Amino acid sequence: MGAFSRSYLRDRTTEPIPNETIGATENLRLSLISDKAGLVEFLGSPRVVLSLHIGPSVAVDCRRAGQRHRGTTIHGDLEIIPPNLGGVWEIKSRDTALVIGLKLRVLERIVEEFGGDPQKLEVFNRFQARDPQIEHIGWALKAEMENGYPSGRSYTDALATGLATRIVRNHSSLARPHRPMKAAMPGRKLKAVLGYIEDNLGRDVGLGEIAAAAGLSVSHFKTLFRKSLGMPPHQYLLRRRVERAAMQLRSGRMPIGQIALENGFCHQSHLALHTRRVLGLTPQELRNT
Repeated sequence: MGAFSRSYLRDRTTEPIPNETIGATENLRLSLISDKAGLVEFLGSPRVVLSLHIGPSVAVDCRRAGQRHRGTTIHGDLEIIPPNLGGVWEIKSRDTALVIGLKLRVLERIVEEFGGDPQKLEVFNRFQARDPQIEHIGWALKAEMENGYPSGRSYTDALATGLATRIVRNHSSLARPHRPMKAAMPGRKLKAVLGYIEDNLGRDVGLGEIAAAAGLSVSHFKTLFRKSLGMPPHQYLLRRRVERAAMQLRSGRMPIGQIALENGFCHQSHLALHTRRVLGLTPQELRNT
């Protein structure tokens, strides 16, 4: 949501405002933006807009296309906004989001490749959805942006094509029938678990405590979590701690030792061990980027 109060998606030519990181190709525009609590208005864009929430949970009241949605947005929650559709959000605390603007023509080409009629394509208006494939592509784009686009335009355009395919096949009038994953954690329980993890990254939280947030036994929770996210809960918790620490390191505001402690690491060397394992970079290298 963070970009909704700003007009960079509407092909502006002015300089980016502070706290924005802009990346753009012909097919895709990318920004990491944070907004303060309050009202946020978006006038619409000719592109399909995807917004992935990053970080702590935020209470949101959203009005768009004659619909109203209230709830708590957690890390990884997705909003999909069709072209030329505006909206208003009331956010209760600071909100950070990875916002992607995807050219409509990219989706239309996908429809043509599937043998469909692009004129019949209608992108669905989504609030606080979960889509692991879109989320993974979004984080890949975020990493590419933060490292200065080392893989070049062809890689970015390939990710844009992947996003377009996923939207057409799962979030449009041409979507395939949805088949829920067998034995995966129900959406409401998964959302509660992910929100609980996000809000407790800085302290020593055990599996039993996280499982209790979902109302499950530890063994049952571990099985369902892995089937839902493709990794065990302790690995997800560690990755989120590293990712949050990396964002704080890139901002350059706090000492590295303090960042380590605030994200559940014993000391600076403990943080360095895991940033190298997960991201391939030391804390100082992350700070320098």
